[in-house]
Amino acid sequence: MKPSNQRTLIHIPCKKIPSTQTQINLKHAVLNARSLKNKSFLINSFISSYNLDFMFLTETWLDKNTGNAVLIECSPSNFNFVSETRQNQRGGGVCAIFRDNIVIHKLSFGVFLSFEYVSFKMEIKQSSILYMTIYKPPQNCFIEDFTELLSFICTDFDCLVISGDFNVHVDVTNDRHAKELNAVLEMFGLTQHVSEATHNKGHTLDLVITKGVNISNVNVVDVALSDHFCVFFDLSVAPKPVVGPGVIQRRHINDTTRTQFMEMIRFENPPCSNVDNLLDSYTSSVLNVLDTIAPVKVKMVNNRQKAPWRSEDSVRAQKRECRKAERKWRKSKLQVHCEIYKEVLCEFNQILRGEREKYFSKIIANCRNNSRVLFSTVNRLTNPPVSLPLELISTSKCNEFAIFFYDKVQGIKNAIISTTQIPTLPPTRHLELTHFTPVTGKTIEEVISGLSSCTCCLDELPTRFLKSVLTSLLPQLVQFVNISFETGAFPKALKTVVNKPLLKKSSLDPKVLNNYRPISNLPFLGKVLEKVIYQQLTYFLLSNNVFDTFQSGFRPHHSTETALIKVTNDIRMNTNAGKVSVLVLLDLSAAFDTVDHGILLHRLENWVGISGTALNWFKSYLEDRTYFVEIGNCVSDKISMTCGVPQGSILGPLLFNLYMLPLGQLINSNNVSYHNYADDTQIYVSLTAGEHGPVDTLCHCIEQISLWMQNNFLQLNSDKTEIIVFGPQTQRQSVISHLESLALKPKNQVRNLGVIMDSDLNLNSHIKAITSSAFYHLKNIAKIRGIVSKPDLERLIHAFVSSRLDYCNGLLTGLSKRAVRQLQYIQNAAARVLTKTRKYDHISPVLRSLHWLPVTQRIEFKTALLVYKSFHGLAPKYISDMLEPYEPSRALRTSGRGLLVVPRVNNKHGEAAFQFHAAKIWNSLHEDVRQASTLTMFKSRLKTALFTRAYEN
Repeated sequence: MKPSNQRTLIHIPCKKIPSTQTQINLKHAVLNARSLKNKSFLINSFISSYNLDFMFLTETWLDKNTGNAVLIECSPSNFNFVSETRQNQRGGGVCAIFRDNIVIHKLSFGVFLSFEYVSFKMEIKQSSILYMTIYKPPQNCFIEDFTELLSFICTDFDCLVISGDFNVHVDVTNDRHAKELNAVLEMFGLTQHVSEATHNKGHTLDLVITKGVNISNVNVVDVALSDHFCVFFDLSVAPKPVVGPGVIQRRHINDTTRTQFMEMIRFENPPCSNVDNLLDSYTSSVLNVLDTIAPVKVKMVNNRQKAPWRSEDSVRAQKRECRKAERKWRKSKLQVHCEIYKEVLCEFNQILRGEREKYFSKIIANCRNNSRVLFSTVNRLTNPPVSLPLELISTSKCNEFAIFFYDKVQGIKNAIISTTQIPTLPPTRHLELTHFTPVTGKTIEEVISGLSSCTCCLDELPTRFLKSVLTSLLPQLVQFVNISFETGAFPKALKTVVNKPLLKKSSLDPKVLNNYRPISNLPFLGKVLEKVIYQQLTYFLLSNNVFDTFQSGFRPHHSTETALIKVTNDIRMNTNAGKVSVLVLLDLSAAFDTVDHGILLHRLENWVGISGTALNWFKSYLEDRTYFVEIGNCVSDKISMTCGVPQGSILGPLLFNLYMLPLGQLINSNNVSYHNYADDTQIYVSLTAGEHGPVDTLCHCIEQISLWMQNNFLQLNSDKTEIIVFGPQTQRQSVISHLESLALKPKNQVRNLGVIMDSDLNLNSHIKAITSSAFYHLKNIAKIRGIVSKPDLERLIHAFVSSRLDYCNGLLTGLSKRAVRQLQYIQNAAARVLTKTRKYDHISPVLRSLHWLPVTQRIEFKTALLVYKSFHGLAPKYISDMLEPYEPSRALRTSGRGLLVVPRVNNKHGEAAFQFHAAKIWNSLHEDVRQASTLTMFKSRLKTALFTRAYEN
């Protein structure tokens, strides 16, 4: 995310200029830092100022918990690092910071008790250079261990660079340890290059030892960062491993430019009935104004990247002061000027820290509702960056990815063999959607303000800039949308999708194409058009009751939680009645990508009731779409999309739901219960002991579903389809045996819409998964506690920890106190991290001061909120059907108080059912809370009531 004063409006990718050099000097520096925790920003600035390629640091004094966060602060924007920390003791630690376009492979040669090291190799043509940074604590005898290490590496590597703090006075010729070290180096043919004192007490402790490489310009400089001096040296290699200067093209935008744009933009609006011509006219007018007020400028730049917070005026001014103080010290050689320089460095460090905190604080504040951005922000602060291998950044690889993604979808579709048709009858529709309603400027303004500010490379204007000048563009955009509605045409220029490959997991091999998934990016104006259509289509579908009752994906007031509550409530009530339930989770392969356009248009016409201009619009929207792959600065050729709904689009999920409409009718015809969430389908039956008929019916239903999906070009993934049996343990075994005789293999545990369900439905495995994930994120947040403000820290805790405690916590109703207590430990730990409370201090006063509801009350809050919504038409119908209002047979004081009937249950499974627990929680609330007139008022009163119940009872 760019800061608000960013001047770059459009950044056209760099064009690499081939280098004629056959040799390049890589700049290196070696320094004993004596703790990085308070010098991270100074090291960052030091690396940038001296234009280093490698920085080797010893005595980092970091531990495993905080090490990555501090090293990320030390590393400039285009740098990466490897490090090792001292085990079970304080102090020590070594690391290497290097440019991220230098390909390295970290190595290990075992553990040595007398010294610490970090090593890696850098590939150069057919050979490789082994880098090793060593720290030997004082008074350790390490010659034997060091000799053993050299015996390993000198036989495997011809080119070595070993540097670090050896704590051996090599400048003292009669020193016994120096003699031993020199003898070992001579034995292995190694050369030591440092001949000056590297410590302020006058001894040479920091060394640079090489073999088979060309070292030059070895200098020792006091940089005032510790009591050790810094050793600089160059290493000549071929070919050049870093990207050289390039050509960039930019438009420079500031507040004045925005004002000029709004004053100059004019649109000629002759009568126009073609949406493509209208869009071309809009694009041409926008680009003409931009070319006048912010023309594209071309200039040569180097490959150095600067952190965005370093561009602030206060940082630049203090940097100048640092350089001034340093020059004065270098010239005079006086200690007083050295002390002044150190003071200025400390001030510079504090300013950098403050500006960095402001930068990330702004990101966290602006994206507090965007978990993806928050996750990437925390990841940037706590983990080293993961970049694509350099060999993937090429046009040929982009084309290879594009063809791979295309062949994958076509392979799935070609493998589907259409068989006997499964008859399904479309319902009778009394109303049809023949055209879309023209929109006003207010509608377009609301739509644009509600959309994300992400920008596609195909957009003429960055989205944030478009929003800032929207008033001057609004009439043209309204005309553009309405012409599209009138003509039933979607503009051709907006039918192109940009796909960017994303590695599925960081542990996977980045060179294997199958380990990537395509992330789609669409033009912003296309999203505006889709959003308006989405609003009108959704209103039509809700008004005419077109949606499948048990389809919860991408629908208002529906969620994965409501879907799971419905399914688990049915299973718990069946178990309470002494029945066994069999649940099957069906999985589809690339479901959105294989949707057949002809079948989808048939659904829209016959099952939904869309015709005329509206149907023509959807036909135009689906046909003639293309995509290309973008990696870095390279793009592939365009490839046609012959099937599928556009991933990343606004209409795609809704159209997929309509595509799946006949599936519910098919399952119902088999008397099998089901629930859908987009392409995730759950089907389940209940049966009594010794009864096998429902299982046979379930198997027959699965066969019909498989045939129906083949006829609709959807592939059922049998490898990922899972079966689980619930109910009394004594009765489950006979059902499992029958399933196994039908070649079906039930599991004891499955993951269903992000919740781990086990056969006993005690959700212990799910709670363990929540605990593990929450503590992982809490640990990362704790690492950056010192560089973000308390409000921002609380936002991060709510985004990464509280959200996990709250996800589907409506399923936790009625669980044992012991199970819920595990989640309470997470909240307690989060409160301690936020407030820096000691582990022995009582936590309840801390939670109360933060106004946090304990986990038990959070579950009750979610449950009562869902009951209130069901009474006011804000919850799915299947939730409302669970809840029975209490109506006494005669006039009683409880009449008209909005109470619920508490169902009778026989065991703990019934008590854990949502409808039982919801009725008890709802009835326990005060009448003023239950009868709140608005949702906001209800939330406020409910939280107050539960807060009082939690902390005052």
